[in-house]
Amino acid sequence: MKKRTLAILLVAGFSLATLPAQNLKPLSFDDFIKVKRLADPHLSPSGEWIAYTVTVMDKEANKGNSDIWIVPVTGGEPRLLASSPASDSTPRWSPDGRRIAFISSRGGTPQIWTVAPEGGEPVQLTNLSTGASGVIWSPNGKYLAFASSVYPDAADDAANKAKSEAAEASKVKARLFDTLLIRHWNAWSDGTRSHVFVVPASGGAPVDVTPGDFDTPPIALGGNQDYAFSPDGTEIAFVRNIDPEFKKGLGTNNDIFLVPVTGGEIKQVTVNKANDHSPVYSPDGRYLAYLAMARPGFEADKQSLMILDRTTGTTVNLTETLDRSVGGMIWTGDAAALYFVCEDWGRTAVFRVTVDGRKVERILEGHNLSGLGLTPDGKTLVFAKQAMNHPTDIYTFDLAAKKMEPITDVNKELLAGLDMNPAEEITFLGANDEPIHGWLLKPPAFDASRKYPLVMLIHGGPQGAWTDEFHFRWNAQLFASPGYVVAMINFHGSTGYGQVFTDSISSDWGGKPYTDIVKGLGYLHGQYPFIDMTRTAAAGGSYGGYMVDWIEGRPEKIFNCLVAHSGVFDLRSMYGATEELWFPEWEYEGTPWTSPEQYTKWSPSSFVQNFKTPCLVIHGAKDFRVPLEQGLQMYTSLQRMNVPSKFLYFPDEDHFILKPQDSELWYKTVWEWFAEYLK
Repeated sequence: MKKRTLAILLVAGFSLATLPAQNLKPLSFDDFIKVKRLADPHLSPSGEWIAYTVTVMDKEANKGNSDIWIVPVTGGEPRLLASSPASDSTPRWSPDGRRIAFISSRGGTPQIWTVAPEGGEPVQLTNLSTGASGVIWSPNGKYLAFASSVYPDAADDAANKAKSEAAEASKVKARLFDTLLIRHWNAWSDGTRSHVFVVPASGGAPVDVTPGDFDTPPIALGGNQDYAFSPDGTEIAFVRNIDPEFKKGLGTNNDIFLVPVTGGEIKQVTVNKANDHSPVYSPDGRYLAYLAMARPGFEADKQSLMILDRTTGTTVNLTETLDRSVGGMIWTGDAAALYFVCEDWGRTAVFRVTVDGRKVERILEGHNLSGLGLTPDGKTLVFAKQAMNHPTDIYTFDLAAKKMEPITDVNKELLAGLDMNPAEEITFLGANDEPIHGWLLKPPAFDASRKYPLVMLIHGGPQGAWTDEFHFRWNAQLFASPGYVVAMINFHGSTGYGQVFTDSISSDWGGKPYTDIVKGLGYLHGQYPFIDMTRTAAAGGSYGGYMVDWIEGRPEKIFNCLVAHSGVFDLRSMYGATEELWFPEWEYEGTPWTSPEQYTKWSPSSFVQNFKTPCLVIHGAKDFRVPLEQGLQMYTSLQRMNVPSKFLYFPDEDHFILKPQDSELWYKTVWEWFAEYLK
């Protein structure tokens, strides 16, 4: 095959596995766990090189390991730059391009190390007992900033170390709390707070520049990078939440603050009562761009791109007229405009907006992109791109020629032997006769003359979406590989279709989304004769698990079997055990005692008498978002109603199943459950 032909295929989002060929095989779990996971691409200051990480999973060791690679922007052979038995991640270029800082645990704890782009022996920069993460350089190259979790009242690292060692040695592990948000995601509060530290690039003692009983980055609803140096290197913008409501598990009021790079007086620069985060200075230092929501208490509100003019003190919303939530953004070198990404109809669109907000233009669409970068000459975008049949690789996009080129192909050999179809888009009329978008994935060795069972995957959030991505927890190819057609519907409430559409699920969890699923089944039945609608299953996690529980309680039986992973079963008891209380109080219009009708109306626990569909329930003990008891209550109800059911319990996992051997068991159990009812 000619090189240009291969490039065209890769740009179109296809791997070699989509070409007709002999001896291609379905994706197995052993193949899946071998997929190299590329992430975090970063351009060198010269625009000539890209540093990135590749994580390789080791099933036998039951963990993954990340290494740092480097590749020319023009393409070529990638080169391994930093590797160790421990994790090496977060590569960040020094402003002069002569060093790359990164985080490594090669010394036992995560610390900042640096290495020359040409290679050589890495040099350790920090040695804090509390470790380091999220390293960035100051534009003048004099300092690096990073985050570390410390005790707010500890005077220095020695005091932090003494407190940690005392807590570890004590035979009493009890803690007394007097606020809420005492645990989050998968961990109990241990009294530490994440703070930002600054360390000289030449070495020395790090300085805590965000002291106090607050977290920076914030514990919730922050961005990918919530602290940044000013262009002159004299100050840092950072994000924290000082709202007293936050200690009650309420309040989405993150704000942006400024502090001198050497520490000192902290100044608050945003006063919006909703979420402000992700500060990025313009190259000339005049503007501070950031993302902001408008409605306090709503975590899925539209994210607008704001710029604060530091000369005049005025703030402008650059994307007020754009009905999409902004993701990551980058400045142009002349500070005249910004590029940013938005979720858009199941993929990602790249936009450009001028600093005066007068011109917002769509630059690129129809791909799943992340990690946006711009070469110094402003001519080329660099990003990571993936698709449902192709794991992440790095690509460039020539802005003048409108031409995309692949730079890496890290899974070339593995993909060449696999039969993985691309995702196909579907659109139909759902609730209120509004258009609903989604995806259809055909199984390997697809034959249109055959009949295939259907597996419907239901996404979480609920304000989330199925996108054209190679998902490493709910991998659509693995669901299709046994011989199933996979459907993924972005029902009412999904993101990427406008804020009104996203808002529509609040106070209507079992309403329009359920109607969309039922109508979607009808659409599939009428549109695709190769789907056997007498053999169907549904599976979902988080809100998707809730919807499975909700489907279980409907009077009509619409699926042959169900899989509920980390599903919400009883909204009242969920409220009393989850951590981020702003979420249920927004979604159900108050608390269980102020809005009892909402908590009863939309609880699957209110409809146990209708349970009849065989259901596999899955839950992790460390899941504090949807606590274990939700899965236990669902399983107990199924068993008491004599509905065929099984409970898969993971004592060492949280809301996500991440360990390779646990993931293998997860898929094996789900496959066996489907096989039993979709023979």
